[in-house]
Amino acid sequence: MNDKRRLVGIDLGIASAHTVRVLDGEGNTVAKRKAWPTVESLTDVENAALAGCGAGTRLEVIVEPTGPAWMPIAVFFSARGHVVHRVSSAKAHDLRRFLSRHTKTNGIDADTLARLPLFDPAGLQPLVLPGVERAALDRRVRATDRLTQAGAEHKRRIKDLVRQVLPMTPLTGDLGVADLAVLERFADPNTLVRLGLKRLTALIAKSSKGHLGVERARQWLDAAESSLELYAGHPAVAFVDLAAEVATEVRLLRAVQTELAAHATERERCYRWVDPTGLARSLPGVADIGGPALVAAIGDPARFKRGKQFRSFTGLVPKASETGDTDRKGQPMSKAGSSLLRTTLVRAADTARKQDPQLARVYYVQMVERGKDHLGALCVVAAHLAERFWAVMHRAMPYVICDTDGRPVEPDEAIAIIAEHWTVPAEARARRRSKKVGKAPQNVLAGQSKPHAPSAGTRGDLPQQASSPPRNGPVKHHRPDAGADDAVA
Repeated sequence: MNDKRRLVGIDLGIASAHTVRVLDGEGNTVAKRKAWPTVESLTDVENAALAGCGAGTRLEVIVEPTGPAWMPIAVFFSARGHVVHRVSSAKAHDLRRFLSRHTKTNGIDADTLARLPLFDPAGLQPLVLPGVERAALDRRVRATDRLTQAGAEHKRRIKDLVRQVLPMTPLTGDLGVADLAVLERFADPNTLVRLGLKRLTALIAKSSKGHLGVERARQWLDAAESSLELYAGHPAVAFVDLAAEVATEVRLLRAVQTELAAHATERERCYRWVDPTGLARSLPGVADIGGPALVAAIGDPARFKRGKQFRSFTGLVPKASETGDTDRKGQPMSKAGSSLLRTTLVRAADTARKQDPQLARVYYVQMVERGKDHLGALCVVAAHLAERFWAVMHRAMPYVICDTDGRPVEPDEAIAIIAEHWTVPAEARARRRSKKVGKAPQNVLAGQSKPHAPSAGTRGDLPQQASSPPRNGPVKHHRPDAGADDAVA
């Protein structure tokens, strides 16, 4: 019965108490509470919500993913057999604006969360907490990603500081071990010049294990002498202090790299527990880093009934905009879900399109026929790759590279097929880069075509017959892209 249904909305506080509203199945308020993340406080909320209900009543607890505050709530109520829904802040925000446009309080937020199951029951999915292996993998993936970004930030900072103290810096690529050894102690050009060619060469040779030597040392000394000549002792340039800041950044970078290596080792160990046969890494473009990231993101593949659901979960699907008889195509991606997941898929897609003829064809069609730029085409390939990843994990069968007719091929043959049939012409790629203004053909709304707009027969840069089949017509050249089921054995 609805009157025995209990909906618990909890507006989570970070440094303050949580605000709780309990409603019945008709939307009437049953209880109001303030709660802290302790067993005693949350038990009081549970008892207040279940007052007057029969045995076996399960609470429906709705929270937002507010920092780490949602985890204690989810663990407590899930362990007691209740249903927990973790909803996006955007969904809760939209409903709150509908219910109370001009007023926002903690109580209103909690009440809004409690009413979500009444307004959008189909849009809520029970939260399933991971097991120990998946939870450990998820933490290691997050830690390595965060440390990778921190290391990149320190590298950028080092290069910026070195460009200031040594305008003619020899740092043009990644920071090598020898470069860091020099910068940690001798970023001051005065100190660098006093060190001399012989001792600097010895330091560089030792740090690089003999790969670099006198030539690199001369580059550093030339940069130091050029800096001293340019600045000519100007008081605004604090060489000593700049060098100290560079040394600090170098030490911080090394500490981050040490921690990153430790977490990466543990990430690999956790990944082998969760995906012992390496199914994720059987996909093209998914390697040492991408495999654990994708497996951690998908969790239990069975929670997605179809590949399209996982594709939507990644945020690599366009928004929908339809009114009357007009369906506006070419909308931007929804970007819902994890940015790490999307980034991993897009990076993997850039490699996969060079190894898999079916994905290469998707990229080719998007670039040549649909008017997409490189990144836009990669996002479409990444969406296809996401569906295939779901199929691989759902069916527990490794990925098999096939040609566009669905015939399994060896890697060398696949690359040859791509080179012959699905390589984007250089002139088309150049035109995509040079178009800074205007919309791609598929983004021009119906009824707003211009005299100079390309016709349907010459869509894109290259006038040619479309390689993709018409929507409602027969297939003339190639069958449609092999689905995820055709790509796994």
